[in-house]
Amino acid sequence: MTRPLLALPVVALVFNALVWGLSWWPLRELQAHGLHPLWSTALMYALALPALMPRQDWTLWLRQPLLWALALAAGLTNVGFNWAVTVGDVVRVVLLFYLMPVWATLLAWPMLGERPGGTAVLRLGLALLGVSLVLKTADSPWPMPASLADGLALAGGLCFALTNILLRKLRQTPEAARMLAMFGGGAAMALAAALLGAHSGLVGLPDWPTAMALVLALLTCLALLLANWSLQYGAARLAAATTALVMLTEVVFASLSSVALGAAEINSQTLAGGALIMLVALWAATDGAAHQEHMRKPV
Repeated sequence: MTRPLLALPVVALVFNALVWGLSWWPLRELQAHGLHPLWSTALMYALALPALMPRQDWTLWLRQPLLWALALAAGLTNVGFNWAVTVGDVVRVVLLFYLMPVWATLLAWPMLGERPGGTAVLRLGLALLGVSLVLKTADSPWPMPASLADGLALAGGLCFALTNILLRKLRQTPEAARMLAMFGGGAAMALAAALLGAHSGLVGLPDWPTAMALVLALLTCLALLLANWSLQYGAARLAAATTALVMLTEVVFASLSSVALGAAEINSQTLAGGALIMLVALWAATDGAAHQEHMRKPV
């Protein structure tokens, strides 16, 4: 009788991964309608705010400054990822973004007091080797970010790791406040980045959105709301290691859809680097599961 109940959180997490794995497509469609990904991100997240604001205890925002930090980190995550998948090779961007476990290992030491052991350092080295293979191009002597998309993906992964750590520190905070921080931060940071980009000439001013663009933005907004709720539902009911394993399906959804629609190319070097990055993520997740199982055993 427990197996169907356990399946629901897994389905919720897979749905979240599916939404994010396919999110590159509506962003590119909105760009074709004259909305740079920063403007479309600001629009989509702003559309979600009226559904989230009535549920708020506003005094909590005065008592808990980490909510503001969460808004900043989550917002910059969306700026980096959404911009990168729109202008870069989707598979390459997603792989670089999923260097997140490396950033999490480094950030968890000062922020959570979780000092990395020898195994974590080994995983760190393998992940860095993997990302070096992904970044290395025939034109560059060193594995450095070769494009704006590379840099945005790496920065987005760093901010995503910080977002996850802040969510752990805010796990006793009401879900409504965390959701508002993430969606409000997504709207505010995307708008701020778009305005700065427009001022510098890096981002064009948006065209007046067509009816089709508004409908697509609204549908994407609803999908993101459901994905966020699904993530919080699934992650609250499964071990963190299980959540990490299931979320790796995002890479599969993004890779298959982008290659099928001509938004990505996969060569042997990218495959080798991506395999190392995914191996590290799987190793970290299964190692976490083994640790949790050990902690459950009676002493």
